[in-house]
Amino acid sequence: MESQTAKQHCWNLGLFLEAVRKEPNEITRLDIRNYFLEQMKIKSQSTINNYLKSLKRFFRDYLHKPELIESFKFKQPEFKEKRIPSKIELKQFYEALPNIEHKAVFLAFASSGLRAREIVSLTIKDVDLEQRRLYSAKHSTRTKKVGCGFFNEETAKVLKILLKGKHLKEDDRVFPSYKSIRQTWKSVSEQCGVKITPQILREWFCSEMGRLGVPDRYIDAFCGRVPKSVLAKHYTDYNPETLKEIYDKANLKVLS
Repeated sequence: MESQTAKQHCWNLGLFLEAVRKEPNEITRLDIRNYFLEQMKIKSQSTINNYLKSLKRFFRDYLHKPELIESFKFKQPEFKEKRIPSKIELKQFYEALPNIEHKAVFLAFASSGLRAREIVSLTIKDVDLEQRRLYSAKHSTRTKKVGCGFFNEETAKVLKILLKGKHLKEDDRVFPSYKSIRQTWKSVSEQCGVKITPQILREWFCSEMGRLGVPDRYIDAFCGRVPKSVLAKHYTDYNPETLKEIYDKANLKVLS
């Protein structure tokens, strides 16, 4: 995951340098300001924040010129109401998926709430069918928490079918690549008229678990997010057994 973040920083920096057309040691605060003013006309606040993260890393940590970037602050994106798909729409999309591999990863996304690249990186040894657990995270970061994810009985049944009879090694990947998922799901979305992506399923998971009465701090834990509040950080039991009990009590259903 760190390599993916580094690639994104390099990409963002490349866009900036191409626009400014100056050597790094010639860039001024005014150049940075003008760049953001132009980007704000065409890009979302979330994208602007991502660009700013990359430039802060570059000027502050790499070039050791914090004075060029320290006055630029992150802004919260404007709230936009999300449209969460219904279970009828989820089932419609699921039934249009072409094979058991895509059906299995669909259910894994929807029932675990984990990030797309965490799911697609899972190997055989990372999946515990008996306990219905996923051991995806390899390291903690400032915003991501090491732990395990969970999946429901619907997912377990399809995973057993997927893995049955396959002679796989413990380091073999379980699911299709992210590229395959993106391309296939785009085609299926156009075919059935229901847009579904891994991110939409992550959002659906959070919404549905909240509807089922699961506290936000536990939903964050299921999704691999670092706790934010004092209560969540210091006074909440995140023992895997406790989390599994809370997850099972919610009795999450995706297709029924």
